[in-house]
Amino acid sequence: MKFRRLGRSGLSISEISYGNWLTHGSQVEEDQAHACVKAALESGITTFDTADVYANTAAESVLGRALKGERRESLEILTKVYWPTGPGGPNDRGLGRKHVMESANASLKRLQTDYVDLYQAHRFDYSVPLEETMLAFADLVRQGKVLYVGVSEWTAEQITRGAALARELQVPFVSHQPQYSMLWRVIEPQVVPACEREGLSQIVFSPVAQGILTGKYLPGADVPEGSRLADARGSQMISRWMRDDVLNAVQQLKPIAEEAGVTMAQLAVAWVLKNPNVASAIIGASRPEQVLENVKAIDIELDDDVLKQIDTVLDGVITDDPRLTAQG
Repeated sequence: MKFRRLGRSGLSISEISYGNWLTHGSQVEEDQAHACVKAALESGITTFDTADVYANTAAESVLGRALKGERRESLEILTKVYWPTGPGGPNDRGLGRKHVMESANASLKRLQTDYVDLYQAHRFDYSVPLEETMLAFADLVRQGKVLYVGVSEWTAEQITRGAALARELQVPFVSHQPQYSMLWRVIEPQVVPACEREGLSQIVFSPVAQGILTGKYLPGADVPEGSRLADARGSQMISRWMRDDVLNAVQQLKPIAEEAGVTMAQLAVAWVLKNPNVASAIIGASRPEQVLENVKAIDIELDDDVLKQIDTVLDGVITDDPRLTAQG
């Protein structure tokens, strides 16, 4: 495994992170989830990403049990707060102080740890003063329950405002977690420059575009049995790519991957890691062998000629409008 520093901080995380969105507590049985986590650990992954809302808190609990007994100091555990949890009361969502503090404490219990390495605002909350949110994060840092803070799917302007408050409150604000792939590049025009300026790294999710970039979805063909698209819980995120023009373009990536001697998934993960502002790519898995395959992407070097070929093949189906940042 290789490691990169997170922003300007002293925290190093593995170039490949293991995430349990759409899997633990929902699509994958617990013993299989534990097998995937074990495969991640054996492959050298030390960074594990989750969120309280995943499987309505069940994903955190599964991850906590899967990591039980591991040396805590050798792990980086990341979680998030914002989306509704609990019975749906007025304070069961958002970035107000009450929900942030209560959610953090609940996440620690489910994860069976005294602290999380990175606590992230899962989205921007327009209904709460940003000052209130950042002060709550600052208090969690002072209490030792959170080591670093980050955000997910924020715009460049929101990140800049958050960074200014973080400096004022002396909070280690170090990361942004966006969707990012060959097909979805909305962070490149504005978010990445803002993060570089403010000292944040990207921890990207869906580098394989929810499986689209594996090439397993064929134009005009039936959906593969057991795929995310066959599951209602995973289909909403994938549906934007289920167009013939996209699927045909993705099929044209196969010769490029074959020429490079890599799988389509490895090509996709290596592509996002080529961006110097990306500290880690989050992979998910329903089977241990998927983890072992994708981790090999860290050793793949894509030269400029390969990158140009990818851009040529995908020209016309790439989404890079920065106005879509919060729609990841």
